[in-house]
Amino acid sequence: MCWWPPFRAAGIRVLHIADDWSAARVRMRLGRLNRNYFGTQFGGSLYSMCDPFWAMLVLHRLGPGYVVWDKAAEIEYVAPGRGDVFVEFALDEERVAEIRRATADGAKALPWFDCVVRAEDGSTVALVRKQLYVRRKRPVAVQPSQPGRTSPDS
Repeated sequence: MCWWPPFRAAGIRVLHIADDWSAARVRMRLGRLNRNYFGTQFGGSLYSMCDPFWAMLVLHRLGPGYVVWDKAAEIEYVAPGRGDVFVEFALDEERVAEIRRATADGAKALPWFDCVVRAEDGSTVALVRKQLYVRRKRPVAVQPSQPGRTSPDS
C-alpha cells in the first residue's frame, strides 16, 4: 500500500499492518502536495489516510465469505495539523465476533468504527468515524440441469 498512488501523492505511508489484520498504523508527512491554503494538513488528506483501513481490516478478519463496503463517514477537525500526523487502528476479536453474530442469518450489519488522527506530540488533530456495510455472501444457486440440454447455448 505504500506505493498506492493516492497515498504517495498525499505523503501517506503505511507504517505497519499486523500479520493477522488486527491493527494498522499510518503516518502522513506535511508536504507541499498535502498542504492547504493555511500551510497545515489538507482536510481531505487527513480523511484519506483513514479511508480504507477499517474496511480492509474487517474484510481480512472475516474472510472471503463476506461482503464489506464503506457506507458512511464523518470527520471532525479538532486542531490544525502543523506537522506529521498518525493514526492507529485496532480491531479486536470481540468486535469481529459481534459482526459475525449480527450477520449469521444473512442480515446486513452497519457497524461504526472510530479513530483519532494525532500529531507527533499526541494531541488530537481530527476524529474520524466510518460506517461499514457488512453481510455474508449469498451462496451461488446451482441451476438444475434440463433434460436434453447439453450446453448453455442449447
